[in-house]
Amino acid sequence: MSAAEAPRSATGAGIVCIVFGMLCLTISDAIAKWLGGTYPPTQILFMRAAIALPFVVALVCLLGSRRALRSRHPGLHLLRGAINVVSATAFYSSLRYLPFAEATAISFAAPLCVTLLSVFVLKERVDALRWGAIVLGFLGVVLIVRPGTASFQPAALLPLVTAMLYAVMMVTARRIGPGESVLTTGLYIVVAQCLCSAVTLPWFWHTPQAGHWPFFAGVALFSTLGLTLITQAFRIAPASVVAPFDYTGLVWATLLGWVFWKEAPDAVAYIGAAVIVSGGLTIALHETIRGRRARPS
Repeated sequence: MSAAEAPRSATGAGIVCIVFGMLCLTISDAIAKWLGGTYPPTQILFMRAAIALPFVVALVCLLGSRRALRSRHPGLHLLRGAINVVSATAFYSSLRYLPFAEATAISFAAPLCVTLLSVFVLKERVDALRWGAIVLGFLGVVLIVRPGTASFQPAALLPLVTAMLYAVMMVTARRIGPGESVLTTGLYIVVAQCLCSAVTLPWFWHTPQAGHWPFFAGVALFSTLGLTLITQAFRIAPASVVAPFDYTGLVWATLLGWVFWKEAPDAVAYIGAAVIVSGGLTIALHETIRGRRARPS
């Protein structure tokens, strides 16, 4: 393979990884939606983390080393795990009341929330174009949520809570610093999720039915596989290329919602989703251009 063909091959492999990674995460969420008719969200999260944890530890040891099992910021990881549990609980709860694609579309406002928090928390400067993208994205959220109309459901605010808390998680990641590997960070998110969700079990535990164990395992398997594939995509291909393919999750969510629940979002919901994607892509492309300009010749 020539030097020119190698980067092209890596880019193609990165795109394949993120597309299938998003498919795996969407399948995990779809199974969680089905389980949510019987079990509380925090129990689903606990089962997901508890089943996945041994495999994540093995993966970290395989790809990294035993040193990756140690962290200098256990308290911060525990805090981020607690935020993650509340965020995921809000999303799983929304799946009980909202069409799968609509809940997914609203949660994709997370990159907009990250940019917004970077202004008020990290004191970063945001230019007019990014402010416009933020406003555009949240206009899309308003189109889907439709506050003040007969179509409004309070449950539509739950995926927005998910997006905001996800942004808080991303901002707090800045406190960890570059000295800690992504494998360590990923491991401790699972550990913290397991511990924080376990606290709620005395109040919300429902003994799993024998036939439901494979579905709990499916949530753990597909979520872990999805995150692994997405991480690999960003490792082998430029972030500016693979990041926009995050939004293939909307395609998978629409397809699975239609196949399993006969859900078909109306025209306004499709327009709102397109507006959210437009805002997110605008920020991603803008950051890519700024990054290229900042590189030395």
